[in-house]
Amino acid sequence: MAKNREIIQLHVGQAGVQMASACWELYCLEHGIYPDGLFCDCSINEDCSAFFSCDRSGQCVPRVLLVDLEPSVVDEIRIGTYRDLFHPNSLLTGCEDAASNFGRGHYRLGQTMIEPAMDRLRKLCEHCSSLQGFMMFHSVGGGTGAGLGTLLLERLGEDFGKASRMEFDIFPSPKISPVIVEPYNAILASHVAMEHSDCTFVLDNEALYDVCDRSLSVREPTYTNLNRLVAQAVSCVTASLRFSGAINVDLLEFQTNLVPFPRIHYPLVTYAPLAPGSTARHEQPTTAQLTYECFEPGNQLVKCDPRAGRYMSCCLLYRGNIAPIEINRALLEMRSNRSIQFVDWCPTGFKIGINFQPPIAVPGADLARSDLACCMLANNTAIRTAWTRVADKFQRMYDRKAFFYHYLSEGLEEQDLTEAIENIRTLIKDYEEIEK
Repeated sequence: MAKNREIIQLHVGQAGVQMASACWELYCLEHGIYPDGLFCDCSINEDCSAFFSCDRSGQCVPRVLLVDLEPSVVDEIRIGTYRDLFHPNSLLTGCEDAASNFGRGHYRLGQTMIEPAMDRLRKLCEHCSSLQGFMMFHSVGGGTGAGLGTLLLERLGEDFGKASRMEFDIFPSPKISPVIVEPYNAILASHVAMEHSDCTFVLDNEALYDVCDRSLSVREPTYTNLNRLVAQAVSCVTASLRFSGAINVDLLEFQTNLVPFPRIHYPLVTYAPLAPGSTARHEQPTTAQLTYECFEPGNQLVKCDPRAGRYMSCCLLYRGNIAPIEINRALLEMRSNRSIQFVDWCPTGFKIGINFQPPIAVPGADLARSDLACCMLANNTAIRTAWTRVADKFQRMYDRKAFFYHYLSEGLEEQDLTEAIENIRTLIKDYEEIEK
């Protein structure tokens, strides 16, 4: 097994930086690293070098860059529990925020931040022996995540063309929205990112709220609750890069197996088991149950109904002590279940990863401790309903030119908006074609 294929993570804007808190808290627990970056348990033989660079004295530093146009969210990390974990140079902040405006984040303020950010990324790359790729966490509805996030993706493409680029995007939710102009930002950002990202995992807050409320009995979830849930899924996706297993899947393999056509690169993420902490002692899921739950719309981290679409590919990533034969049995059963439909040109459709490291529950978090877990990444045509939803909201505002001048005054032209929506409409058509 080739180890040491490093991954650099980028967390951009408020949502991205708050996801960083949850993700790195979990990585540290999984690798036995104290909050001050000291390595506590050398008996964990696993290699954390994909995510951390460690020196001989046992000091581990995350391979990460946190960027925000205003300081308040990153400042919470600078004074928080993990303040000694992150290298001061990996926390980069400006002094005024993007005011939920893609144009401010991408053009005006973004231009002042992009060079220092790229310098720091180059330094991080110099410390890698064989860089596998970048993972970016951001929301596409805000100004910094959408604007500066896509600017960084463009530059990564120019400067590190061969390294793969993955995104975890917080997409606008169907009903709840903290920002009125979210549809503008999301369509503009997705338009720019489409050709600069290899694979984009789509999540939305409403689906995450529902999981916390319905499955985890968290009555009024905060962003911390949502982000810890996202962190478990991300950890599952990246476990094969950090721990040994029977069948390990690396980043390039995800792309090869999940993305049939370059533009169709927006898989759904589903996680199981979703059981509240109070039930932990009383139920442990079987392999069949885990597999079944992964196809349940209620376990999805984005709002759309997979039963209304067709699957092009599925990547099932298991954690814990699971026998391949049990998975095969569960999948045979799922295949005979008619509600799961594959496109007719993709007969096999399942890619399996098995990783022996069981999931770790964050102390005091909402998820029950479990010895087994599964995260499914599925490319399903149903995601077009999420795109359609946002495109229609964009169109309604654009037809009246509502909030339009805010974007024109920040360096966008009318043509930028029309090109963006045309591109997304074409994407929706692409999905419809595939279904036929």
